[in-house]
Amino acid sequence: MGRRQRHKQQGQPKRERGPGGWPEGGYPEIVKENALFERYYTELGLVPDGEWGRFMAALREPLPATLRITGYKSHAKEILHCLKNKYFKELENQVVDGQRIEMPQPLSWYPEELAWHTNLSRKVLRKSPQLEKFHHFLVSETECGNISRQEAVSMIPPLLLDVQPHHKILDLCAAPGSKTAQLIEMLHADMSIPFPEGFVIANDVDNKRCYLLVHQAKRLNSPCIMVVNHDASSIPNLQVTINGKKEILFYDRILCDVPCSGDGTMRKNIDVWKKWTTQNSLQLHGLQLRIATRGVEQLAEGGRMVYSTCSLNPVENEAVVASLLEKSEGALELADVSLELPGLKRMPGVTQWKHTQGSSSEFEDLRILPHHQNTGGFFVAVLIKKSPMPWNRRPPKLPLSQKTEHVAQSSEAVSLGTAEGDVAPEARGEDSLGKEGPESKKHGVCGPPPTKKMKLFGFKEDPFVFLSEEDPLFSPIQAFYALDPSFPRMNLLTRTQEGKKKQLYMVSKEIRDVLLNNSEKLKVINTGIKVWCRNSDGEQFGCAFRLAQEGIYTLYPFINARIVIISLGDVKVLLTEENPFLSKLGNEVQSQVKEMAMGSIVLKYEPDPKQPETLQCSVVLCGWLGKTSIRAFVPKNERLHYLRMMGVEVFRAKRKEDGEGKTGVGTAEQEVEDLGCEAKESAQMEEQSNGQPAPESVRPIGVELENNVEGHLPSSDRSESTQNMESQDSANLSDIQG
Repeated sequence: MGRRQRHKQQGQPKRERGPGGWPEGGYPEIVKENALFERYYTELGLVPDGEWGRFMAALREPLPATLRITGYKSHAKEILHCLKNKYFKELENQVVDGQRIEMPQPLSWYPEELAWHTNLSRKVLRKSPQLEKFHHFLVSETECGNISRQEAVSMIPPLLLDVQPHHKILDLCAAPGSKTAQLIEMLHADMSIPFPEGFVIANDVDNKRCYLLVHQAKRLNSPCIMVVNHDASSIPNLQVTINGKKEILFYDRILCDVPCSGDGTMRKNIDVWKKWTTQNSLQLHGLQLRIATRGVEQLAEGGRMVYSTCSLNPVENEAVVASLLEKSEGALELADVSLELPGLKRMPGVTQWKHTQGSSSEFEDLRILPHHQNTGGFFVAVLIKKSPMPWNRRPPKLPLSQKTEHVAQSSEAVSLGTAEGDVAPEARGEDSLGKEGPESKKHGVCGPPPTKKMKLFGFKEDPFVFLSEEDPLFSPIQAFYALDPSFPRMNLLTRTQEGKKKQLYMVSKEIRDVLLNNSEKLKVINTGIKVWCRNSDGEQFGCAFRLAQEGIYTLYPFINARIVIISLGDVKVLLTEENPFLSKLGNEVQSQVKEMAMGSIVLKYEPDPKQPETLQCSVVLCGWLGKTSIRAFVPKNERLHYLRMMGVEVFRAKRKEDGEGKTGVGTAEQEVEDLGCEAKESAQMEEQSNGQPAPESVRPIGVELENNVEGHLPSSDRSESTQNMESQDSANLSDIQG
C-alpha cells in the first residue's frame, strides 16, 4: 500500500463488522429491475401475448437446482435407484425457510430419467442444515464423475448433436465443461468398447478456464478427450493420417456454444440485472459470427453443428445464424428439430427483429423461455453442412503451363478472404501441416509449440512422450499382468522426456494420431488417463508399476492375470479398512491369492442376478496384495460412492451447537467407524511387510469419512502446473452450472 493511501485510510473511521466478519448490514441487495431490458424485449415481441408478467416473475426467482446422472457408467441405474429410493424420499415433507420442498422430478425431455430438477436454489441447497446430507451426496458423487450439477437448458445442445461413438467432435468454447462431459458420455455409450473410434477435442481461449475444463473431463476417465487452448475464431486446421496419407481433419460434430451477453442467466447471475445494455450484444455479434464461421469451415460435409447461446437477444442468435446462412450460399441449411426432445417446451426463432433492421425467412431454430419450464433462457440452432463453404471451394487443377499466370489471381483471392475473416485453407496453413520439425516427432515426443510460432499464455505444459517399441519399460509390465496381445502399447505415453518415468497414461489411437501430426501448432493442456504408477519398491515385487484406479476400467479387458474375484462382503471390508488381514476376507479370496506373488492386483465384483436387492453392477478396484493382507487403492469419494450403492450410511453430520467436530448418523455409520479403528492397527503392523504405505488419497472411510467432502484430494497424475491452477479455481467448481 502506498504512503499516500495509508495516510488517507488513517483519517477515516473504521466500519463496524458484524458477527460473520462482513461490514454491518452486508452488501446492498441487487434490485432485479432494468427498465431498458423490459422496454427492449417488449418492443421485440419475443414473449407471447399475455405471458410477459409470468416471464418477468420467473426471471426474478432463483434458478432451481438440476442434476444429471452420468449416462455411460455401468452403474448409472444403481445411482438412479439410490436417488429415487433414498435421498429423494428423505426430502419429502421437508420445510426450509418456510418453503415446502417439492419432490424432485425427472426432466421429461431427457432420455431414461437421467436428469432431474427440484424447486431448491443452489443457495438454499448449500446453506440449509436439513439438506446437508443431500448436498454432501451431490458434491461427493460429482467429484467422482457420477453426477453433474448442470443447468437444464445447458443439457440441450449435446442432445441435438446426435453424437455416435465413431464421431470426431470439436467443442469450440468448452469451459467450464458440463457440455463436454455429456459429449464424452455419448462416445462411451457402449461400455464394452474401451476405445471408441471417435474423440472430443475441447477448446477454450482462456488458459485458466482450460484447467476447470480439465477437472471436469478427468472425472469421466476417458482416453478419447483432449483439452487445447486456442482462440476459437482462428483455431488451426489439424492433420490426421487416413489410409497412410495425411489429410485435413474435418469434424463430424461441432458444438459452438459461443460467449454471449448472458441475459438468459439472470436467475443465477443476478449482476446481469444492473449491467445489461443493448451494447453488450452489439459488441459480441462480430466475435460470435467469426467463431461460428470457423466452426462450419472445419465441419465435414453431412456433419452437424449446434450453435447456442444463453442470451435472449436476436442480435446474438438469429442475426448470427442468418448471416452465416447468407455467407454460405447454400452450403449450410438449418435442420428442423421440432420433433426432437419431445416434452421440451420451446418457441420458434423469430423471423424479424427491429433494432438491427434484420430479418430471416428461417424459423427452424428454437428458443427456451424461463417461465415455460422453470429454466433459464436459451437459444439453439442446428446447422447441417451440405457442401464446402464458398471460400473453401478449390478450382480444378490446372496444367503446369497455366499455373504461373494464375498465381497473382490466387494470391489476391486469399488476401481478400483474409480481409473478410473467411480464410481459405491455404491461408490457414493447410499446405504446411506436414512441415513439422524433425525434433517434434523424435521418439514420439509431442511438445508445446515453439514460442516463435505461437505465443504461450499461462503455464507451460510438459511434453507428451509416447513409449517407443524398443522401450524396456513395457516388457515387465506385460509379463506381470499377462496383457492380451491386442493391447495397444503404442498408445502409452508419459509426461517425462528425461529421467525416470513415474506415470504412464493411455490415449486412443485417434488421439495419438492427432498429437503426433500436430505438435507444432497445437497447444495441448491435457489428454490421456493414468493407467500405471511407479511404485517406490516395485522392482522387488516383479513389476515397477502398480495399477491406477483412474484407468482400471480401460485396462481391465486386456488383463489376464492377477485378478481376484471378491464378494459384496469383501468389497465392504476392503473399502472400510486400511489393510484388512486376509482372514477377514472370504475363503474364496484366500484360496485365489494363496499362490499369488505380492504386488498390484485387480479386485473384481460380479453381481448376482438371483439377489436383486444387492448391488447389481460390476465393480473393478485396484488393490495391493501383501504377505498377510490386501489393500484397496481407491480415492475417497469413489469409496463413498460404492459404499452408498451397497446401502452403507457414510454421512457424518456437523455439530452446530458446540462445534466439537462431527457425530455419526445411524448404526451403519458407527460400524464403519469401528472398522476404521481396527484398520489403523492393521496398517501399522503391515506397512513394512507389504512394502506399500497407504497414500493420503486412498485413506479408508473408517479413518476419514465425508468430513471434508468438498475438498480436493492430491493427485499425482496431474502436472504441477495443472495442480496449481486447480487449487486456485476448485472452490468455485460446485457452483458451476451450464
